[in-house]
Amino acid sequence: MTAAVAKQDGCVLHLLTISYGQRHQIEMDRAKQVAQALDAASHRIVPVDLRSVAESALTGAKLVPKDRPAAGRAAGVPVTYVPARNTIFLAMAAAYAETVGAPWIYFGANVIDYSGYPDCRPDYLRAFEQVLRLGTRAGVEGRSIEIRTPLLMLTKAEIIRLGISLAAPLHLTHSCYDPSAEGKACGRCDSCLIRLEGFREAGAVDPVAYVSH
Repeated sequence: MTAAVAKQDGCVLHLLTISYGQRHQIEMDRAKQVAQALDAASHRIVPVDLRSVAESALTGAKLVPKDRPAAGRAAGVPVTYVPARNTIFLAMAAAYAETVGAPWIYFGANVIDYSGYPDCRPDYLRAFEQVLRLGTRAGVEGRSIEIRTPLLMLTKAEIIRLGISLAAPLHLTHSCYDPSAEGKACGRCDSCLIRLEGFREAGAVDPVAYVSH
């Protein structure tokens, strides 16, 4: 979705996907398809195995929570939080941005439905921009790299309506934390529940396949 917004903004797309040892490896296949659908100028998949240093239900043996009500999803930082993941992602995106001469990093963080992740909050993102100003060649030479977060303050339903208006390839997107061996979304993890609620509120039908919902 964020890449579709960047394209609408007139950007040349240089997409970066991080394979960090997550259990939902289907993300890699879907990322390739999205890059092709949006006619990206480049797309790199970079392996950074966080399993050895970052304990999480997404990278290890912990069970992914299922069927949690909205109140439960909003209570504290969930076990699906991957320590320092967005910090690592943004650092790699900054390196890539400097390499291709990009002034902006488009990042799909969302603070409304952020499920308790501390590294999706506006103050964190502004702090990271300051890191880029102080710790990159672009920054010290006065060419600061801006982190753009077009989805940050939107509800899930608003994000879905935006995607529909942009003709984004929603059928290629993947949100599930614990997909089946065939790649179907589980329909029961926090991410699936938030997504499905968003489609219902938007009055739209989710085009991806689910095991159950």
